[in-house]
Amino acid sequence: MRIVVSLAQMDIALGQVEHNLITARTMIAEAARRGSDVIVLPELWSTAYDLENVANHAAPKEEGIFAETAAMAAEFQIHIVGSCLSLITAGSYGNTAVLFGPGGETLASYTKLHLFRLMSEERYLTPGDRPALVDTPWGLTGLAICYDLRFPELFRHYAVAGARIIFLPSEWPQPRLDHWRTLLRARAIENQLFFVACNRVGVTANYDFFGHSAIIDPWGKTIIEGGEDQALITAEINLVEADRVRLKIPVFDDRRPDIY
Repeated sequence: MRIVVSLAQMDIALGQVEHNLITARTMIAEAARRGSDVIVLPELWSTAYDLENVANHAAPKEEGIFAETAAMAAEFQIHIVGSCLSLITAGSYGNTAVLFGPGGETLASYTKLHLFRLMSEERYLTPGDRPALVDTPWGLTGLAICYDLRFPELFRHYAVAGARIIFLPSEWPQPRLDHWRTLLRARAIENQLFFVACNRVGVTANYDFFGHSAIIDPWGKTIIEGGEDQALITAEINLVEADRVRLKIPVFDDRRPDIY
């Protein structure tokens, strides 16, 4: 199964939803023109880390920025995933990624499980309580967000359940580019799946975001990687490669969960 994937490596303006929406729309339209099946937007692409104003930005997953994203998915007939601030319950907010189908339907939603203390997420947000694995036209797909990358248990959970691809919206800042690249490759190699990670660019407060959005194949090979400027990067991947790798090196058959 071959699919075309685009990564919208955005420079996100802090708290400026309409500005960011215009940027995203332009990139979504271009991804559709390129024939992409799915476009991945960064973490908190509509607001960046404007957490102090989370109550003004957050919406239920059927309203606000989520409804606008669903409408764009239907308009351009493309799958879209990227995280925004969500209203979970009164006074409770999440960092939530929703995968929308090309008809604007919600295929899956995932609220970030691991909150990043270095950017004060735990002060403003509520962590999610479950992973999100969804069956798509190209196969089983897992969702995760940024800091989740440092927790291998989540991705092993997805892989054991049959996932062949992970989508990871992110705001991963300097100076940890080496961590970003190493962890993306490690998660792809150890779980024998495709890793699709979209990271933002630009500066917010004291944080400098370096981009380098990437698609890594199940061998750990970088299919495509962005630079440090705003850009839409696109590549075709063949999901059958995950099956080939798992047959070549059957790590899931050789696991010893009875011991560890």
